[in-house]
Amino acid sequence: MGWQSRLQSSKINAGAIGDRPTLDIIYTNRVQPQLDRQQNSIKNIMKTNNRAHLEKLLQERNERPEKMVEIDAEINAAFSQTHTIMVIDMSGFSRTTVRYGIIHFLAMIHRMHAIVKPIIAECAGTVIKEEADNIFAVFPNVKSAVQAAIDSLKQTAAVNTTLPPEMDIYLCIGIGCGEVLMLEGEDMYGSEFNLASKLGEDLAERGEILLTDSAFEKFEGKKEDWERVDFSISGLDLVAYKQVQSD
Repeated sequence: MGWQSRLQSSKINAGAIGDRPTLDIIYTNRVQPQLDRQQNSIKNIMKTNNRAHLEKLLQERNERPEKMVEIDAEINAAFSQTHTIMVIDMSGFSRTTVRYGIIHFLAMIHRMHAIVKPIIAECAGTVIKEEADNIFAVFPNVKSAVQAAIDSLKQTAAVNTTLPPEMDIYLCIGIGCGEVLMLEGEDMYGSEFNLASKLGEDLAERGEILLTDSAFEKFEGKKEDWERVDFSISGLDLVAYKQVQSD
């Protein structure tokens, strides 16, 4: 074969893979992912609301108490955000694990994530972290969080009808709303976060949604579908609102 024929053959082969040039495929499969990773790394470095920055400021606060006011203002400027927080807990962790083993329960957690995470995303929510059988997510408003909670309960109930009893998934949900210190995409701290966690993890019964007083106040929905519930736990009097009727 002459050099002209070989050149023509190589041109044909270069464009023959899925009607796309070989170089384009290499770029898409190899180069672009590397560039994306580099850009994400740069974005993470540029973020000021990360754990390393918070720990640096806290260390400085401890070492220089005379600068406490200024440092607190810097922390709030870098980390303070207002969110609606939803905390989802799976009911029966200890009983299920003792009876069926940890692998069985881990598989249940995996199924719960597959059900709940798309619902959170559809309701404009963002999952911040997952710990054991808990999901912690934030939403732009209380109404969106409540809708995600209702849909999650409905969907898990529907899935339970297709499963044997030992695989049934039951959720307890707490919702708060207020300022938190947000470590972007990693963690958060704040009073409303703590209260939502207390409601979801300790006080809500299975299949129950509880709102903090602050979340209920900001809820732009049918408030007549909720009733006040008073709790006293660890010396703390806590007001919450329980959904008694869903749409």
